[in-house]
Amino acid sequence: MDGKVLKRPDAGLRRVFADLHLHIGSTGRGEPVKISASRALTFRNIAHEASCRKGIRLLGVIDAHSPGVQRDIAELLDRGEMAEAPGGGIRYRDVTLLLGAEIEVKEPGRGPAHHLVFLRDFNAMRSFTGWLAKRMTNVGLSSQRIRASGLELQRETAARGGLFIPAHIFTPHRSLYGSCADRLSDVLDPGLVDAVELGLSADTAMAGLVPDLDRYPFLTNSDAHSLARIGREYNALIIGEPSFDELRKALRGEDGRGIAANYGLDPRLGKYHLTHCANCGTTPDAEDGDRPAERDAAARCPLCGSSKLVRGVSDRVRALGRLAGRDEPQIGARPPYICQVPLEFIPGVGPKLLERLLDRFGTEMSVLHDAPPEALAETAGEKAAALILAAREGRLGLKAGGGGRYGKALSG
Repeated sequence: MDGKVLKRPDAGLRRVFADLHLHIGSTGRGEPVKISASRALTFRNIAHEASCRKGIRLLGVIDAHSPGVQRDIAELLDRGEMAEAPGGGIRYRDVTLLLGAEIEVKEPGRGPAHHLVFLRDFNAMRSFTGWLAKRMTNVGLSSQRIRASGLELQRETAARGGLFIPAHIFTPHRSLYGSCADRLSDVLDPGLVDAVELGLSADTAMAGLVPDLDRYPFLTNSDAHSLARIGREYNALIIGEPSFDELRKALRGEDGRGIAANYGLDPRLGKYHLTHCANCGTTPDAEDGDRPAERDAAARCPLCGSSKLVRGVSDRVRALGRLAGRDEPQIGARPPYICQVPLEFIPGVGPKLLERLLDRFGTEMSVLHDAPPEALAETAGEKAAALILAAREGRLGLKAGGGGRYGKALSG
């Protein structure tokens, strides 16, 4: 089910912002979980940040399989600071955290790919950890490789009533299409995929070049490695309440639930959008609006002659489209993809200004979506307010990223 445009919520339903790919940097006792993530990213801090500053009400914590994180959750439940939501997930104030895991699968003869697994409740996740621990070298860390196939992981997820979502599907490292396969059915059961995550360097139009994906809803998530980056990509869901059960219905388009919109980075801001030469450090053919020239995997850098090209998402998606015989994207009735420039990307919006904006407007979602132009100018000044409004309206100039470096928003 590829989603549909939702015009008005039915009675009892509401718009909820959801970011479903958040990492844990460390446990409450300081034990590392995601090595490359901020140590401030604890289970409790994520919930508090989302509730008090971000305005994100449904969160996917994809390191909840870690026994150390589970110890933190158990302590929060025992203290009454959090509670299990009736519809699945862990409730903190007005926020629900879904329990997930990001698992690396390495199929024989193929590159690695990351997949997201979400389970309904705490007991199911603890049981899943027991299954993982027999097939994983260090189950306490994030994004670890499992000694099992993608099909096995899918079947285990389905048997536990979970959701299976291939992660950042086009990125050149550790993704389904970026490093593993040309077709989803080469490595996975298409019937056991609940949605796909586009990643920071692709949007709906780009993914519309890949016929494999026509049947699936698209998700845009932050893959946050710090508290500040929670909500840099997110989804607007029409659901009854933030919970696992409601998310499942939204992905299936059941009972009036659905995805109202995907809010993602303009793909040019993603750090793998353009093909990059690892030898000379340049991004070949990035002129003409930062649209790279098409090339195949065996091409050499036109500047230094090296074959050490890391193929960007833009090139990879077009190659997949050609392979499938599709030259123009097929979008159909999908929800709109709204290019979002997070506040941290906007020139002039530093920590002090961000605090002033939050003091006046409450959350980053309010600043990005709802704050009136006059009020923004009063708080941020004319120049910063103009850039925020330009970002809101898709008029902000951008320089594309590639080779592991994010793109940039331009101030003029």
